[in-house]
Amino acid sequence: MTTENNKTLFTPVNIITGIFLAIGLVITVLRFTKGLGYVTNLDDNNPWGIWISFDLLCGVALAAGGYTTSSACYLFGLKKYHSAVRPAILTAFLGYALVVFALHYDVGRPYRLPYPIFVSPGTTSLLYEVGLCVFLYVTVLAIEFSPAAFEWLGMKKLRNTVTKLTLALTVFGVVLSTLHQSSLGALYVAVPSKIHPLWYSPYLAILFFVSSIPAGLSMVIFEGTLAHKPWHHMMDKTHLDEHEGVILGFARGASISLAAYFCVKLVAVAYDNNWAYLATGWGAWYLLEVLGFVALPSMLYAIGSREKNIKLIKWTSALTVFGIILNRFNVSIVAFNWQLPSSQRYFPSWMEIGISIFVVTVGVTVYRFIVSRMPIFFEHPEYKDAH
Repeated sequence: MTTENNKTLFTPVNIITGIFLAIGLVITVLRFTKGLGYVTNLDDNNPWGIWISFDLLCGVALAAGGYTTSSACYLFGLKKYHSAVRPAILTAFLGYALVVFALHYDVGRPYRLPYPIFVSPGTTSLLYEVGLCVFLYVTVLAIEFSPAAFEWLGMKKLRNTVTKLTLALTVFGVVLSTLHQSSLGALYVAVPSKIHPLWYSPYLAILFFVSSIPAGLSMVIFEGTLAHKPWHHMMDKTHLDEHEGVILGFARGASISLAAYFCVKLVAVAYDNNWAYLATGWGAWYLLEVLGFVALPSMLYAIGSREKNIKLIKWTSALTVFGIILNRFNVSIVAFNWQLPSSQRYFPSWMEIGISIFVVTVGVTVYRFIVSRMPIFFEHPEYKDAH
């Protein structure tokens, strides 16, 4: 290996990535040889922890850019967003694939993860519906992503066959996303005594689905911002020319959907007449989430799109992504078992956090590999007229 290759390989990013992967692999061995109790702080009162809150709930919400972008382009005919479809589909596919990957750590018998779908379907369970929809949607995303891989591999016939299914796959993907995004919220409707009244609501299913729309749109902007500099050389003229229009259009959509989400949050508080809780410490935390990470981003997106302030929109996308993560954590951890004494409350162990970092690192590594080789940010020369 030459000195130049060594310099290329041993970059700060690659070194940090290698460290995270190595630590994650060690914890993985401990998890599957010593059991859940050795690496987690989970117990009977807190059977779901950060692996569900971050890896599943946040992962699914932030991967919603796949169905929002493809539906905008192929169902609503907004072809000006076509350049954003493949990056969004890739992010969604990796997001959902990592959700399934991370679930193997959380399930007591990971080898039985497919069991409810293929062996003994539990059709009366919300978890069954979530599992089935995620399984089907991962399959849909894999097929939607496959044309990029087929173009890279030179498999023209397979690529042309799959692209004919684009409209059907988009419709199927939207239906499945509507189901499982809302069902994840519906899971928590079953535990009204465990979640603080400000976060518990019979509208949780609607809240989770509505919030997934600005989450997906914001994640497309955020991911595009992070990718723009390191892979600028991979982007063709079409992608670069449409970049600003995509950001402005998605900012408008995110602003409107955040406003709708804010209204549903108000209806949820009013429905159970929980206004008195707003004067408590929990109420201050709730208002910080709703005003600081829902209402404020909605306004900033509106200002940014009106004034064509791209920098403001990019910062707002990061604020919105953080707000969605905060909401999912509030529902599943912070406001969960809120009446228990602090000594009995759940806080993740360092190894749980390490596995979550490991999962994200795996996703980023795979993403870097794909976008550096496959036609994600550019149109393949042989298929320019086929897109």
